[in-house]
Amino acid sequence: MKTKAFQKVYTQLTQITKATCALRAEGVGYDEMALVQDRPAQVVKMIGDQVTLQVFPGMEGIGTDAEVIFMGRPPVVKVGDLLTGRFFNSYGVPIDGGPEIEGEEREIGGPSVNPVQREQPSELLATGIAGIDLNNTLVTGQKIPFFADPDQPYNQVLAEVALRAEADKIILGGMGLSNDDYLFFKSKFTNEGALDKIISFVNTTEDPPVERLLVPDMALTAAEYFADDKQEKVLVLLTDMTLYADALAIVSNKMDQIPSKDSMPGSLYSDLAKIYEKAVQYPHGGSITIIAVTTLNEGDITHAIPDNTGYITEGQLFLRRDPDIGKVIVDPFRSLSRLKQIVIGKKTREDHPQVMNALIRLYADAVNAKTKKENGFDLTEYDKRCLKFALDYSEKLLAIDINIKIDKMLDTGWELFRTHFAKHEVGIKDEFVDKYWKSDE
Repeated sequence: MKTKAFQKVYTQLTQITKATCALRAEGVGYDEMALVQDRPAQVVKMIGDQVTLQVFPGMEGIGTDAEVIFMGRPPVVKVGDLLTGRFFNSYGVPIDGGPEIEGEEREIGGPSVNPVQREQPSELLATGIAGIDLNNTLVTGQKIPFFADPDQPYNQVLAEVALRAEADKIILGGMGLSNDDYLFFKSKFTNEGALDKIISFVNTTEDPPVERLLVPDMALTAAEYFADDKQEKVLVLLTDMTLYADALAIVSNKMDQIPSKDSMPGSLYSDLAKIYEKAVQYPHGGSITIIAVTTLNEGDITHAIPDNTGYITEGQLFLRRDPDIGKVIVDPFRSLSRLKQIVIGKKTREDHPQVMNALIRLYADAVNAKTKKENGFDLTEYDKRCLKFALDYSEKLLAIDINIKIDKMLDTGWELFRTHFAKHEVGIKDEFVDKYWKSDE
């Protein structure tokens, strides 16, 4: 960060904690950036002229006589076409060894788009992941989380989405990434030749945790540039929102705020909504769609972080390991895209809703048959066919490593119907059966 000449220097700190400090200062704005003994900091609380600063690298080794210089503005990110293919840290500084970015500086963390200036989401956003596109189809301008256990390969799924999603720009916001995950994303995007449309803002486990709080705003400000200024279809991938919320809790606790549910700050809903509500379909055609990973603590969907996330977003994508095939799948029962009805059968093939519903109904029959088997009851011939169908369905359509076009997904569904069932058992309208069954009958 560069300082300006004649900036006032403050040297009397009070209430020093591991991550914050306070002082008296005039003419300071909320969210304004500062330097505390050359360490980046941000205004997080103001009562009169009493200002509390969140010091991102921490306050260790800093005394009460440390120099404080206010920057006169909130954090900024430089935007422009040169962002593509680059990796940046929480402050928008390149970490990939490339040159500094030249571009227009924009303040991060601005307000979301006024609802009356938004367009109703109506465009399909295909991700290339069969478990999403077939059963939980996404729409541009949608906000939706990935709920996953910490040991599941959610970052690998996000990387596949980044490579295959039908979007003009993909912006990755990584919070608390391990070095292995950071290098995985970097090598994956480079080796696949996809850097021409991907931009990454990354905070790793070696960086101060509170710096994660800047990453979503950095990513979304860049997204607003491409979606609003350039009228492009932008997909923002955020991982992991649980680590983001943990960073919020760290700052809240250091400021002696009374915690709410699960030790989270009382402002958690507003903090998350500020991010998720940046998803938008602009009237001129540009859009911002958000997919955000939220890892679950021991599978607890009622924890404050996923609980608040579920209120704000338009559905969820749920990963789970299927022991029958030994792979992670997109759970068809616990996943839901509340906006899919806008596009399935309209922007996708006409048989999409019928095929989707029939597949899930037959999969539910297979779950019932499995329960009967586990409890020692005899299985009918139909039950046995359902169990074989469930294995094929999980292997060919639900597994996260299935990357095919939506028409191919539907054709695969019809193939599963023909293999395991008679026409009258699938419960699909005759007009679609006559058109798509394609058997020798």
